[in-house]
Amino acid sequence: MSETKNLLLIVATTEPANQYASYVVAFMAKKLGNVPNVTIFYGPNAVNMAKKGELAKLAIPQEVKELIAGQLEGLAAADLPDNLEQMARFQKDQLGVTIASCATFHVINGFAESVDDTSNIEDFIVPVKLPNAWGALNGADKILYF
Repeated sequence: MSETKNLLLIVATTEPANQYASYVVAFMAKKLGNVPNVTIFYGPNAVNMAKKGELAKLAIPQEVKELIAGQLEGLAAADLPDNLEQMARFQKDQLGVTIASCATFHVINGFAESVDDTSNIEDFIVPVKLPNAWGALNGADKILYF
């Protein structure tokens, strides 16, 4: 069995559980799986999560922090952020997780004027054009859908 080098997590809905799960799996892949390249990609049905402020709306309650930390050696509930925007920033900055979204659907969903318009998306999310989205799909060793 080969080791995963490039993991692509496609978030396909705006459901909070899918958002939480994608970030937990990305964390586990980096910390426990030692996967070098992990990408969370917001697809067409979840691209609205890339808008500024949307991930911050998804709080991580104290009881959830305790539940997660209780399963991972060396992690305390106090180590976990208060919302998914903070989690995303931590994962990008500290773990090297790439967080991307489809720029074409930014335009289709009406919060971008063009595929180059980043004025309404989070600064830590990379807007990708269609060829780059294909490249991520084609280059992944493993693709998981949330």
